[in-house]
Amino acid sequence: MRPKSYYPILFIILMFMSCAENEKQLAVEVYETSESGNKMTKITEFVSADSISNIILNPNKKYQTITGFGGAFTEASAYLLNKLSKENRAKIIEAYFGETGAKYSLTRTHMNSCDFSLNNYSYTPVEGDKNLEHFSIEEDREDLIPFIKDAMKASKDGFKIFGSPWTAAPWMKDNNNYVGGKLLPEYYDTWALFFSKYADAYKAEGIDIWGFTVENEPLGNGNNWESMHFTPDEMTNFVQNYLGPKLEADGKGDLIILGYDQNREHLKEWVDSQFKNEATSKYFDGTAIHWYASTFDYFPEELQYAHNKAPNKYLIQSEACVDAEVPVWNDDAWYWKKEATDWGWDWAPEKDKHLHPKYAPVNRYARDIIGCLNNWVDGWVDWNMVLDTKGGPNWFKNWCIAPVIVDPDKDEVYFTPLYYTMSHFSKYIRPEAEVIDVQKTDDDLMVAAAKNTDGSIAVVVFNEGKESKSFNINLNDVTTQIGISPQAIQTIIIPTN
Repeated sequence: MRPKSYYPILFIILMFMSCAENEKQLAVEVYETSESGNKMTKITEFVSADSISNIILNPNKKYQTITGFGGAFTEASAYLLNKLSKENRAKIIEAYFGETGAKYSLTRTHMNSCDFSLNNYSYTPVEGDKNLEHFSIEEDREDLIPFIKDAMKASKDGFKIFGSPWTAAPWMKDNNNYVGGKLLPEYYDTWALFFSKYADAYKAEGIDIWGFTVENEPLGNGNNWESMHFTPDEMTNFVQNYLGPKLEADGKGDLIILGYDQNREHLKEWVDSQFKNEATSKYFDGTAIHWYASTFDYFPEELQYAHNKAPNKYLIQSEACVDAEVPVWNDDAWYWKKEATDWGWDWAPEKDKHLHPKYAPVNRYARDIIGCLNNWVDGWVDWNMVLDTKGGPNWFKNWCIAPVIVDPDKDEVYFTPLYYTMSHFSKYIRPEAEVIDVQKTDDDLMVAAAKNTDGSIAVVVFNEGKESKSFNINLNDVTTQIGISPQAIQTIIIPTN
């Protein structure tokens, strides 16, 4: 028989063991970019706020599988890289694609010229060449192709690349112009052949194309630069009866076809057409979207609708940038201030003006990517990777901002805070990761999380406010306390168990 004193002692021991277990800390690595100057800085000591909120991760509740994050190979970016020293060119490519950099995994490029080309051009310049016997990607050999190949060499894991046409050659269109107009019906077969020829030509260069968007901005761009218009049903008809069957017949049925490829506010009518029935859906692998409908609204209702309409299809953000702005050189603070405007600040209809207020560029990127991840988007692709101090080159003088700005005359490079913002996602949320459920008690924090294939979990937290925040991050009832700076984005890595 145990002595009576045994039981109080046992109770004290059990209580001590329970407290020790509760004090077990969740192992994490934390990287922060902030208005105060952090740039993907590893943080081990945290600021403390008066109140502590909770972020609870539930890896058993999974959502979409990640396709990737990245940017676009454009003639403008490639041209600028060619003008830099070999050292700076290599530095930028490593920063985007290397193991020490952002590790971009999903990329885009333009087929034929776009506004961020030096001039108008087509791979099919010979009028009436319906069989495209004179098809040639010669225009890309000096700039785009070397850029892509150097990126491939720098990338350990590789990356997907999809092509997007802004327009067919003028001779295929009803207005005989690079800008505006529609594809003439007698050239639907020819235009489908164009995609197949493009994939073959790039493969001959050692570059495998993952897929296509059917048309960049089929609603047009106000007839300013290269464009070609489709209605939703016209695009569906082209894919269902021409592009899809042609790629399939040519043994390229595994190439991805993404429909739409413009702003989210019109998304419903496009997915309704693409996924109307089994026949219309057959060749569409998913939908591409842009963010230019607003500087702050990521249109969650439309994204949810698109997912529910086609839950097993891709939903990829294919283009975004701070547009209608000349870059601010070497001034990190500007990218955290609500000074940037966009096209809609001046040109949006009065009813849409509220969607286009001034907004800090970093905030816009972080807010949109997290909002997309929490609403079924599986890939997020930025626009130009490199632009100059004017926001070009661009034949239409449609100036924009890129995460990396260069001065080729002085051989200088500026990694803006946007570069680090993109890296918080692309470097740590890898292809085939699964977005997982997150619950939080602070409405002022934006949070998204994904579990990578190696078992690690990446949690991205965005604090848009002017005050520090503290929070407990909880996984399987194991917790650790973290602090985030004012106006900051953090990636928290929970290693494989």
